[in-house]
Amino acid sequence: MSLLDNIHSPADVRALPAEALDALCAEIRERLVTELAVHGGHLASNLGAVELTVALHRVYDTSRDRLVFDVGHQCYTHKLLTGRQDFTDFRDMGGIAGFPRPGESVHDAFIAGHASDSVSVALGMARARTALGADYDVVALIGDGALNGGMAFEGLSDAGHSGEPLVVVLNDNGMSINESVGGLAAMLGRMRTRVEYIRFKKWYRQTIMPHIPGLNKVLARAKRWLKERLIPDNIFDDFGYEYIGPINGHDIRKVENAIRWAKEYRAPVLVHVITQKGRGYGPAERDPETFHGVGAFDPDSGEPRPTGEDFSAVFGRTMTGLAGEDPTVVAITAAMKEGTGLIGFQQAWPDRFFDVGIAEEHACAMAAGMAAQGLKPVFAVYSTFLQRSYDMLIHDVALMGLHVVLAVDRAGIVGRDGVTHQGSFDVAYLSSVPGMKIYAPASFAELRTMLRKAVLEDTGPVAVRYPRGGEGGYLADSSDEPAKTLYFHGDDVTIVSYGTEINEAMMAARMLRNGGIEPEVIKLNVLAPLDTAAVLASVRRTGALLVAEEACAAGCIGEQLLAAAEQAGIALRAVRLVNLGDGVLEHGEPWKLREKMGLDNGSLMRTVLEMLHGEEKA
Repeated sequence: MSLLDNIHSPADVRALPAEALDALCAEIRERLVTELAVHGGHLASNLGAVELTVALHRVYDTSRDRLVFDVGHQCYTHKLLTGRQDFTDFRDMGGIAGFPRPGESVHDAFIAGHASDSVSVALGMARARTALGADYDVVALIGDGALNGGMAFEGLSDAGHSGEPLVVVLNDNGMSINESVGGLAAMLGRMRTRVEYIRFKKWYRQTIMPHIPGLNKVLARAKRWLKERLIPDNIFDDFGYEYIGPINGHDIRKVENAIRWAKEYRAPVLVHVITQKGRGYGPAERDPETFHGVGAFDPDSGEPRPTGEDFSAVFGRTMTGLAGEDPTVVAITAAMKEGTGLIGFQQAWPDRFFDVGIAEEHACAMAAGMAAQGLKPVFAVYSTFLQRSYDMLIHDVALMGLHVVLAVDRAGIVGRDGVTHQGSFDVAYLSSVPGMKIYAPASFAELRTMLRKAVLEDTGPVAVRYPRGGEGGYLADSSDEPAKTLYFHGDDVTIVSYGTEINEAMMAARMLRNGGIEPEVIKLNVLAPLDTAAVLASVRRTGALLVAEEACAAGCIGEQLLAAAEQAGIALRAVRLVNLGDGVLEHGEPWKLREKMGLDNGSLMRTVLEMLHGEEKA
């Protein structure tokens, strides 16, 4: 039996002899590659954090101590070490989640799916510990990429000057934060990782500082004078942290020692660890960006399993073409150029491509500045991450009516990335932005047409929202009207939908027609401003309305249509709004999630039957 098979909790990790740790890390890497080749997920980041995660579990008891992940996509080793080794249903409905999930295990301290909040959350936990007189340790694990987000610096600043015993572990796998220069800097780096140095500073703080404050001031001034003249400024020192590092993040003994010393220091400490994304798996080492998030792949070659065309790729090609027609078109992404399909754009127009890192608020405000000065900026961003830019959408874009285009990727049900990544809320929050126009393409052809209109023809803020993955049976382009009646013109019930959910609505309508019910199907192409004329004309005739949409219930299109019908004095005999409820949707395959929420064609058909005849759902 392997070492990993005998790990059922972090206590088993702590019980291992030090000489067994390298072998354990090798087994973990092999398991990650094997499992993710089948299930997909975040590979490169997890391979890079294996030793670091093992070391954290050697030092902390995460059933009591609080380990707060930033983003959380690098938590797979953590899951393997905390009793969740069965990845058979990994990221499937009811199975292990791909991100920390407190409801799944006591070892998951906090939910994590968006970047830059870990230090703020950890400081809140540390202050709660102090206020309540509790006894546990708090550690935040943050990557260098997450430091691009302004919230990370807000948290670092407050935590560093709080005096709370708190450890921040910086997993640096590419960004140079504080370059070591010359022999003196190297010597100080080595000295800072020595246990004698940490223990001396701890003794000095507890013994000397309280009794000879004058001496402390003199020594502090001398230290600042020496640092300013001999070594580059360290931002973490200025934030109030005791800085330890940089440390080779794949030398597990050094990492464990550094974290243990940081824990003992009982003050704000930052441990700077250097790691390699994709460590131990050749294809991921050579191309960590591609292997950041993967679908199923061949573990021997690293080649992805064949998949079809998707909306992101069509968006990227269309954008590249539009930039060729108009020199004022520019593209912006927040560290998601591959996911949003913009690699080709970057290659074709490198001077008009801007990757701002994980900083969606900055991206949106920058786009406003560009638009104010005559450019046509297109900000490509996942629906779930655009939530962070809401204030900028109103304050920096909408109040001046600026022509900023939002390419809202992963709108609606996303699937296996789960609750933190579902695109449930963009319809509601974008509809509330003054002057916002929202397109909802259902096919690649419509995406091309709508994106062209949004970039080259429209004015003011515009969003084009489209799902993850490919198109369905509907391949046409009916974008010439805000709302289009499709194929079925019946008198019994009005079915309204938009985006790729229209495929389920049309299939349900076909089954209803086969059963003698005549539905009318209306496809919405523009969600804001919402043109209700076609829907109101239909429901005046049918008296029954079903609206199917992959969006949260609050602020959904169905609510807006019901309000319009009420204002128009239309009395409806039957109404059903089928949507994503409160928008909090677990991980799972998209078709299973649609089925669970009643958005698949069979469920929609049964809902109509219940509406019209009172039949119970099967």
